[in-house]
Amino acid sequence: MASRPHAQQWLFSLKAFAAAMLALYIALWFGLPRPYWAMATVYFVSNPLTGATRSKAAYRVAGTMLGATAAVVTVPGLVGMPIVLTAAIGLWIAVLVYLSLLQRSPRSYVFLLAAYTLPIVSLPAVMHPGEIFDIAVSRIEEIVIGIVCAALVHGIVFPARVAPALRARARLWLDDAAAWASDIALANQHADVSRHRLAADMLALDQLIVQLSFDTESRQTHDHARALRARMSGLMPVLSALESVLHAMRAKGRHAYTQPVLAEAARHLQSTYDTLMRRCVALQSAIGDRTAPRPTSLRTDTPEDATALHHDHAMLLFGSVSAGLAVFCAGLLWIFSGWEDGGGPVAVSAIACCFFASIDEPRAMVKPFIRWSAICLLISSFYLFLVVPLAQSFEMLAGMLAAPYLAIGMLIPRPGFQLIAMLLSVNTASFANVQSVYDANLVGLFNTSLANAAAMLFAPMWAMLVRPFGAHVAARRLIHASWRDLARAATWRVSDEYTRAGARMQDRLGQLMPRLGASGDKLASDGFTELQIGYCTLALQRALPGLPGVVRKPVRRVLSIVARHFRARVKAGSSEDVPVSPDLQASIHTALTALANVHDRHLAADVHSALVVLGITMHAHEKIDSMEDV
Repeated sequence: MASRPHAQQWLFSLKAFAAAMLALYIALWFGLPRPYWAMATVYFVSNPLTGATRSKAAYRVAGTMLGATAAVVTVPGLVGMPIVLTAAIGLWIAVLVYLSLLQRSPRSYVFLLAAYTLPIVSLPAVMHPGEIFDIAVSRIEEIVIGIVCAALVHGIVFPARVAPALRARARLWLDDAAAWASDIALANQHADVSRHRLAADMLALDQLIVQLSFDTESRQTHDHARALRARMSGLMPVLSALESVLHAMRAKGRHAYTQPVLAEAARHLQSTYDTLMRRCVALQSAIGDRTAPRPTSLRTDTPEDATALHHDHAMLLFGSVSAGLAVFCAGLLWIFSGWEDGGGPVAVSAIACCFFASIDEPRAMVKPFIRWSAICLLISSFYLFLVVPLAQSFEMLAGMLAAPYLAIGMLIPRPGFQLIAMLLSVNTASFANVQSVYDANLVGLFNTSLANAAAMLFAPMWAMLVRPFGAHVAARRLIHASWRDLARAATWRVSDEYTRAGARMQDRLGQLMPRLGASGDKLASDGFTELQIGYCTLALQRALPGLPGVVRKPVRRVLSIVARHFRARVKAGSSEDVPVSPDLQASIHTALTALANVHDRHLAADVHSALVVLGITMHAHEKIDSMEDV
């Protein structure tokens, strides 16, 4: 059951409504043709955090201008060929949505806005191509007014800074990490829940860190946030490795290592965890504290590095192309129906198609989306026929619009409701048809409202039909991508690949966590096994240059076996068909014995732990008979 709204959510909703009414007033005062777009834009860009609102605002202005410019260029040349024009719009949407899905930062709004601004501007102007420039300018003005009003109100009235939110969110994350460590020590069966929550929450932290650059924070705060993110990324594989070692210690007689060997690995991992946790807590406390010293060292495997992100290009292309094809098909229905005013509903469906392109499970969204759209249509019809005609002043109109828009504002900060809230803001605004001159053609307006409602429903129905597979397919592809990365990581010789590979594994794990619940038992792994093996592999690769030859040779043999194993898994596509080579444990045994020749005890401890954890994890799903004692 959803929790009740708290004071901050009420404050945000009030600020968003105030900004929307300010935008509507300005748009009406200037006599713009569709002032309700200014009102709806406020809800598109508003975010509980001021920095996030600023980031959306800046990039949405750029995206709107790009889309409007494309409309001015496209419509005059293709207006005599409606099917070609519709195809061009569909292709534009497919390309721009794909580019937006590649982004993991506010830059995605440039491409997303450009994607659906083109049909918004061009389709209603098809019957009057000579007015395309004026329509484009009006649409830019309406949207920019909404963006500026949202940025001003959220930035002036009780601004919510990103740094305190990031500090609080990081504190919760570290508390969850400590809870996971406690579960591991007590052999608690709920440890899996803790680690899954950590991985999923890391993506939210990444977004907050990106938004810091749009807030009024010092460079020092950015440095602390980036350093904290780098340290936190090391906690999960260390804790996961410690869990595996302690589990092996409790399973006496059913593993390949003696208790002393396991105990030594556990001590080193526990010490590493304690050191990391202390540094994380110190960095978390320093975020937003201008008196805190600047971090002495910064790693580069942060979310800003595009090479450290994993993109499933095939899935992204499928989603973006399906969105473009949906708009093309909707346009064909409009063209062959001969409906003169059908361009508007097609543009509305284009907005919804762009948003649904990023959803793995459109089927799960259909029922709530239909329910909310029906409610929205009823409310909008009530306002269209009974409220707006009676509004004798702007103040009266604003008072009448308060109820639905305050409710929409309450949905935006609530997890899982952002998409619904944004689409409802467009629905309510366009259906209510607030304009400077009220149109008395109620039958025509009602028909247009019904058409817009049908257009909004077209997107989820299309997505459900053309994408019948669910999140388990995307999750399975993430697992297979991890196997390919592990095969490469075990053979790399270039040191600057290490941090990017580790960050990419973390990013892939964060993408996998939200999909696990929808995948049931259809996956061969939950992602932590691959993360754990990956970090062990990378640790061994980093250690190789400092190891004497007598140790380097068996370690390289271990890495070679790991690489062959995961290449075979990628080829087979199933973990059950590819047993772990029996040579792996023998090679690990040889390497562990040779570690006595390493004089750097810290380096030896790192390699010892990596070898032991790698051996345990690789055989996690196999019954390991006792081997020669180490």
